[in-house]
Amino acid sequence: MTTELTIAVLGGDARYLEMIRSLQCSANASVFAVGFEQISQSFTGGIQRELEDINPQSLDAIILPIPGVGSNGQIETVFSDKNIQLTESWVDQLPKDCVIFTGITNDYLTKLCEKRNLRLVSLFDRDDVAIYNSIPTAEGAIMTAIKHTDFTIHGSKVVVLGFGRVGISVASKFDALGANVQVGSIHDADIARISEMGMRAFFLDRLPEMVKDTDILINTIPALVVKKAIIEQLPVQTLIIDLASKPGGVDFDYAKKRGIEAIHALSLPGIVAPKTAGNILSVVIKQILTNS
Repeated sequence: MTTELTIAVLGGDARYLEMIRSLQCSANASVFAVGFEQISQSFTGGIQRELEDINPQSLDAIILPIPGVGSNGQIETVFSDKNIQLTESWVDQLPKDCVIFTGITNDYLTKLCEKRNLRLVSLFDRDDVAIYNSIPTAEGAIMTAIKHTDFTIHGSKVVVLGFGRVGISVASKFDALGANVQVGSIHDADIARISEMGMRAFFLDRLPEMVKDTDILINTIPALVVKKAIIEQLPVQTLIIDLASKPGGVDFDYAKKRGIEAIHALSLPGIVAPKTAGNILSVVIKQILTNS
């Protein structure tokens, strides 16, 4: 960043504390934080602002929470009890080169930005963010497995569904711990890569027969894959960990009916490693702003 940038962080969770800290350390960035008054003044006291006290025309970037905004522009504020809303009239005052960052977007936010022709960056749609985040996600999956089982990962049969950005990291981490990892995919290239990495690969149409003696079943596919027919083949002591975004890829109701523990482990980076997750966001945001 060659010239000083003014950045407004509007709401956010624990990940955003480290992100703010990292952005502040950038000599050419001035950061204002809205919705953090419950945090120690020693951390955010000098940069805390009310939304109405910020001049939109001075902003080079806005960083919204991971969930984005609500259907009417409501902003999630974990560290504030105040209602904060991103309104059309406020957005209309932003400079045309202002960049708006969000974790995920929706119709409301997309239309606001399209109307003003503002650049909208959905961070969680980016490969780099997803790959970086796959590391704390995999570690969170390991933590979940240890917490909810009475056996070691080493020597256990772990079935991973999907071999995308998250699935690769999850499978390799469990493999490194000595698990008998078997990975399912629908793609020929994935099957070849899984085999090359020393794990057992199978096409998903063989899933019913592959899960019969599974200790831990981990899904990363954002579609209903672990259906009733699959759950019927699982031993009752199997632990299911679903890492896919809502609504997930598991029939949770039927798993409960069978007495199988199924956990929808969402937002693991922000839970198990908020500092790392926040730094990931900061690194990517700074890269984007530097290249803007």
